[in-house]
This record gives sequence, structure tokens and C-alpha cells, in this order.
Amino acid sequence: MATLAHDNPLAPVRQAVNAAALLADEAALALYSHDVLTHGERPLAVFRPSSIAELAAGIGAATAAGIAIVPRGGGMSYTGGYLYNGGPFLLVDTAALDTIIDIDETDMIATVEAGVSWDKLHRALAPRGLRVLAWGTLSGIRATVGGGMSQNGIFWGARNGTAADSAISFDVVLADGTIISTGADFFRPYGPDLTSLFAADCGAFGVKARVRLKLVREATAFAYGSFSFDRHDALLAAMSAIARAELAAESFAFDPFLQAQRMKRDTLLGDAKQLGNMLKAEAKSGGIFKAMKEGAKVALAGRSFLDGVPFSLHCIADGRHQGAVDADMRAIDAIVREHGGSVVENSIPKILRANPFPPPNSMLGPEGERWVPVHGFLPHSRLIAAWERLQALWDAHADEMARLKVETGALIAATGRTSCLIEPVFFWPGEQNPLHAHAVETDHLARLPKMADSPEATALVERLKAEVIAIFQEFGAIHLQIARTYPLRARHDTAGWDILRALKQQVDPKGLMNPGSLGLGPEAGVRPGIDAAD
Repeated sequence: MATLAHDNPLAPVRQAVNAAALLADEAALALYSHDVLTHGERPLAVFRPSSIAELAAGIGAATAAGIAIVPRGGGMSYTGGYLYNGGPFLLVDTAALDTIIDIDETDMIATVEAGVSWDKLHRALAPRGLRVLAWGTLSGIRATVGGGMSQNGIFWGARNGTAADSAISFDVVLADGTIISTGADFFRPYGPDLTSLFAADCGAFGVKARVRLKLVREATAFAYGSFSFDRHDALLAAMSAIARAELAAESFAFDPFLQAQRMKRDTLLGDAKQLGNMLKAEAKSGGIFKAMKEGAKVALAGRSFLDGVPFSLHCIADGRHQGAVDADMRAIDAIVREHGGSVVENSIPKILRANPFPPPNSMLGPEGERWVPVHGFLPHSRLIAAWERLQALWDAHADEMARLKVETGALIAATGRTSCLIEPVFFWPGEQNPLHAHAVETDHLARLPKMADSPEATALVERLKAEVIAIFQEFGAIHLQIARTYPLRARHDTAGWDILRALKQQVDPKGLMNPGSLGLGPEAGVRPGIDAAD
């Protein structure tokens, strides 16, 4: 635990920053000590700087006084990245650093402050016919660009890689308040890639202040396909073939349980605003008559089009020419049929693409259950075997899971030519925490039942989650959002890990920058368990 240099530990920080930048009220401390899953100790204060200069001044003053720094993006994570129990700390909230500094259409670069949400950036770029190369996660209405660079993330533009692959360079505040730039302002890498060092670091090496991102022209032609599979092996083989051929910009699938859960709760399929957005998108790419036709198909299909569908696959092809993307979708259809799949109504990918950043209402289940995912990225050759091991795990615990009302589903998503994501999701009875009240839409939250806490169910989820991670590790999986949950050191050889430790020592000699994140630093910062809300 850090030894503070002052009886009033925040005094040096208060001298360095504006009073309005420090929040210490009860509601703020309760909210910011929770992530989607669990909670940590309360910070001394929440530091919400209004400028990058103030960010640097506050961090430098805090660490000089022996106070640890714990950075937070949009707060949509669930792996303990901004939760800490190792001593007094200042939680850095970058929400007020949300300026889009420049959109350079000549050099195809966007420069933004770290607190800009993926949704805000997308809405600023869309009228110019631009988007980021890999342009965010489904939680992008709250998730920030800086958080995505630190935690990494994937969904939109997955054919082009993860969120961190879109970065050109960062401006980063180090533990002593120094601001560094990680490389050139238009090209990556320039020599050894410092940008990669600070990408996916989960805040262990510094706090992102500015991000420069690669831009591409937004697609003007789209095709959508949804498909049904009876078996997991056929689904996974088809997804791998589609990914290797680079036919889909996004390709994702649901197992039977998660599919049923989504159809119960998914407001996208019944919300007039979301449908209206889809009609606008269809009209823009294909004209008003196509929009009316597609809108009528979605309305007629309603929520019943996936009734009786075991596994569902959803694909989006995009490009510049309608003939080309239609050809890609025909090729996808042929692969699906080759693997025994069949066509179903394509409402889900059409509406989701028109509403890429929905409200994060899925943080709770359709009956108010607690929710948490756990994931692994695997090469195509290991997908089926890993899936079957996970099913064996559920079978082995089926009676206990049924007794405690712990349920599981899974999202699967292609991630470029070489790999796919498998993301098991847990639902279980438990109390909501302050982050749910903050992030879930008020009207939606009011409709959900309030569930009592179930410590026994929570303990089972904790055990199963650990076993899932162990299975993924056995198959050589890698993870995003490593934070304080996924094992990083186990996948490094000794020499490689020593290099990471030396780099950590160089940028954070006192060990006060998000201690314990990535498994670097004091073990006191680690919170492996799942705790009920306060």
C-alpha cells in the first residue's frame, strides 16, 4: 500500500487542478467504484479533467503524493480494469475530454481526445462519407475511443482487425505527468512501434489523452444475410470459410439460448426509431422503393422469424458497388448451403447496421438477471474442439446451474482471416449495481424486475468463469480487455515478460499507474472475485 505524503492526501491535487475537476460526493464514489460485473474500493476522488494540460497536472501531483492512478474510459468493461483495492487512488474519468480535434479528409486521419465515444465520432464522420478503419464496439454509445485503445475491442469493421489496429499514434500522460507522443502523426510504425506498446495496455503504462485514427471511405453499397444451422460444427466451419474469403465486413452468430434471450429483450426489432434509421439507410443506398420493400419485410417478420432456429448466423457485406456486394453475399450463401445451412429473414443485420451503437440495455437480462461475458479468440482450426469443451463444462454442472438459475449462451464473431471470437455469456439472479442504473435506459430499467441477491449463484458463476478461461488458455486463446481478469504472463516466455516489466519500470518507476493491471505490479490491486453490489 502506498504511503501518503500528506495528512490531507488530495491537497496537492487540489492545488494543481480546478476544484470542479474533483468529484467526491457519495453518488459519484459509489458509481465509479463499480464496473459492469463487480466493485472495488472507493477512490479518494474522481478526477474529471477538462483539458489535457489539467489531466497531466493532476496525475503528476497525485503520484508525487503517493496516490495511485486508475484510468477509466466509458465504464463498459467487466474485467476489473478500473477497480482497485491496493491503497488510496485517484480514479481518472476522461468523459469531459470529448473534443473531436480534427477530421483531415486529405490525409484521412481523425484526431480526437480520449473521452470521445465511438458513437459521437461515427456521427461526426458519417456526413462526410467517412468512418474509422475498425470503428468500435456495440457498446460505443458509451464506450470511448481512449478506452477502446487501452482495453482493445472488436465488432464494427472486424474484417480490418481490432480497435487498436485503427490507431496511428497516441499522446499519453505517464505516471509523473509527462506527455509523450508514441509516433508519427500520419503513419505507423516509425521504427519500433511505441503505439503498440501503449495499445491494449489496460492503462498499465499511461493514460490516453489524444488518439490519431486511420479513416476510410464509408461503404455506399450493402448486402445482408441471415442463416440457420442445426449444428455448431457446421456453423463454425461456415463462419471460418466466410472469414478466410473476406466476404463479410461483419459476421456474427448466436447459439440457441442467447438467440432466444436477444429476441425477448431486443428493442431494435420493435422500436419505431430504430426501424426508421434502417429505412433511411436503405433509402440512401438503394432508393425509397427498396427502403419501403425492406421495411415491409422486417415488419412482417416481427420477432418470429427465428422461431425454431437452433444457431443463427448474420453477415454484412459492404463496398462501393451494389453488384459487388451482392456477389459477395451470394458467395456467402453458397458457403452456408455447402455446410448445411439455410436462409432466414435478415432483419437483425439490417437493423443493427443502421443502429450500430444501441443503448447498453443488455447489461441486464430480459428478466432483470445479472449478466457478464467471458471470451477467447481462437484460430479456425481449434474452434470446434473448444466449443465442445465448453458444452461439456455446462453439462458437467447442469444440475447445479439449474438449481441456482445460472444460464449460459454465446456470441460468436469472425475476427479477420485468421480467427474467431467465442464469447460465453452468463445470466444469474442478483442485485443491480449503480452502473446499471447509470447506463441502462430509464424506461427499460423500470420494466425489469428487481432480483434479490444470490451469493451461491454468484459463486457458481465465478467458478465457471474461471474454468472457461482455463479452457481457453488450454487451447491457446488470446484475450482483449485483459485488465485484472485474463492471464497475460502465462502466455509470455520469461525473457518476454522481463521486457514488459522493464518497460513498466521505465514509464512508471513508482508503480502507481493502474497497479496490478495486466498482472504487472502489486498483487493487492487484483480483484479476482465477483461481488454483489454495495
